[in-house]
Amino acid sequence: MKSFDVAIIGSGPAGASAAFELSKSGISAVIIEKETLPRYKTCGGGIVFRGLKMMPFDISSVVEKKFYSIDTYFSKKYPCITTRREKPIVSMVMRDVFDNLIVEKAKDNGVTLLQNHKVLDITFGEIQTIHTTEGDVTAKFIIAADGALSPIAKIAGWKETRTLIPALEYEVEVPAADFERLSQNARFDIDAIPYGYGWCFPKNNHLSIGVAVVIKTNKKINLKQYYTDYLDTLGITEILNDQAHGFVIPVSPRTDFFVQKNVFLTGDAAGLADPLVAEGISNSILSGVQAAEAIIESNLNPEKAAALYIEKLEATILLEIEKARVLANHFYHKKSFRNIILKKYGQYAAEALTDLFMGERTYPKDYLKSISRKIKEAVF
Repeated sequence: MKSFDVAIIGSGPAGASAAFELSKSGISAVIIEKETLPRYKTCGGGIVFRGLKMMPFDISSVVEKKFYSIDTYFSKKYPCITTRREKPIVSMVMRDVFDNLIVEKAKDNGVTLLQNHKVLDITFGEIQTIHTTEGDVTAKFIIAADGALSPIAKIAGWKETRTLIPALEYEVEVPAADFERLSQNARFDIDAIPYGYGWCFPKNNHLSIGVAVVIKTNKKINLKQYYTDYLDTLGITEILNDQAHGFVIPVSPRTDFFVQKNVFLTGDAAGLADPLVAEGISNSILSGVQAAEAIIESNLNPEKAAALYIEKLEATILLEIEKARVLANHFYHKKSFRNIILKKYGQYAAEALTDLFMGERTYPKDYLKSISRKIKEAVF
């Protein structure tokens, strides 16, 4: 039986980053992955600069394109808003090679990788016994980094308290003229779908195009139809090849707890995507690092590690998510007010959001008062 101090289940940005952080400390760690790496992962694959800055090593070998400007469209009534920076606002990757790069860096530092090990169950105790399709693995701590559906959270006893939003993405090959036209900038189209947006992210030789509903709604929304309409908006009339991927994004954190039975939830398993833009890679990386740091700083003390992890989350990710959640509600539910603001202050708002992507600012604490003031200024 294989034994480790920490077992990380899942090899995405949260799990791989946790493994790399642990690998620097001398703590024995294993990544348990149900598939063979590299494996395809449904995701727009856009790493904003705040996430890029968190990486402890150069990832340029897996970056397909860098964009120093972003185009945001709201509707035909409003002009395109473009923001520019001297550093890349968003870098495009395919998640299979990006995730695998982090895993390989962790392996170079001594982390064990167990591929094709699907977790079947866990026996909890002072030491956790993880039962997989390829045999048992024991560890004192478990970091659950197994994504939005998180079987590990279910096994450990968590009930579902997150908000899961639907998204649909296609990897699309288009004629050369369309690719040339659409590959110049990363693009967002707000309201391309009700309560959400569409995106067009150029990669080396294809486009990642998708639509997502960002706010929970009781209305039934046909993602496929809105995706088709979005292709019309982009001026795409011919598709050479495409691959469809449906998925969900958790845009609200779990409301009960993030640690129990020595299981630490990270990334999408914890529900840590940004509620305003549904960007999850940055917070996945950060939460993975924070879970590892908590375990390291506690000297493998379970109670202390749990308290440290919660403290780190509350001081950073959870604080930002709460502010973004209220802002997202105003942005997507109160379109008339939003559009009044954008008509006069659209460029300012886009610059502020870009600053967030760059990691140069946080969500403001008093934005509700600021919004009210901007509305009054715009109306009167």
